[in-house]
Amino acid sequence: MDETPVLVDKRAHYRVVTFNRPQRLNAFNEDMHRALKAVLDEAEGDPDCRALLLTGAGRAFSAGQDLNDRVTKPGERIVLGGTLDQYYNPLIRKLRSLPFPVIAAVNGVAAGAGASIAFACDIVLAAKSATFVQAFARIGLVPDSGGTWFLPRLVGTARARALALLGESVNAEKAENWGLIWKCIADTDLMAEAETLCARFATGPTFGYSLIKRALDASETNDLPTQLDLERDLQREAGFSPDYGEGVRAFMEKRAPNFTGKKGQ
Repeated sequence: MDETPVLVDKRAHYRVVTFNRPQRLNAFNEDMHRALKAVLDEAEGDPDCRALLLTGAGRAFSAGQDLNDRVTKPGERIVLGGTLDQYYNPLIRKLRSLPFPVIAAVNGVAAGAGASIAFACDIVLAAKSATFVQAFARIGLVPDSGGTWFLPRLVGTARARALALLGESVNAEKAENWGLIWKCIADTDLMAEAETLCARFATGPTFGYSLIKRALDASETNDLPTQLDLERDLQREAGFSPDYGEGVRAFMEKRAPNFTGKKGQ
């Protein structure tokens, strides 16, 4: 078995990134965090990378934090905030700010921070056998890695509170019905559909996608007048992109557009 904690498969204009600790349900330790950071930094710095697909090896997407690194003796104190500052919070910020679409293909359980990592992606596809669980309350902790931010926005306050306080699992079909994810897919079709979607994004108007992400993230805290002004400013930027002109010409000529994904000058 490959012992590399994160595997990278470079495709035409996108990458498939696989969490690779299947014997630990792809739970995160420091080595895995460092490996994933290097992969994301490299992808962000590569102008040829225009989309990213995250998935897990084996039967899990990610079980979150590897609790083998968190065992304490009775009465012993452990400081958890440092791990969030050093690893999880920068990871969530990175996923949200990448200048191209990020897809999660949740192939199995996504628990704790593993679920939050999936929710930080732009589009979440899940195998029918997959489950999502904010298991923090089961061990006396608070949902982190954005869990308390994502849940209310995805499923509303009532469901978010129940999911956080009860620590109950949600299967993929219910997750789709609740709006927690984009789509539930047959297990055998998950990766094919995820790769097809990623390939579509990889040939799309990448700069425009990055502006859409910025607008949607800002809308979470902006009032309407502020958001209208932001849309105006971002639309101005989008109009300078060569992809806008190409998109209009392709529409008028009734052909598929040839987007470069580049920012306008």
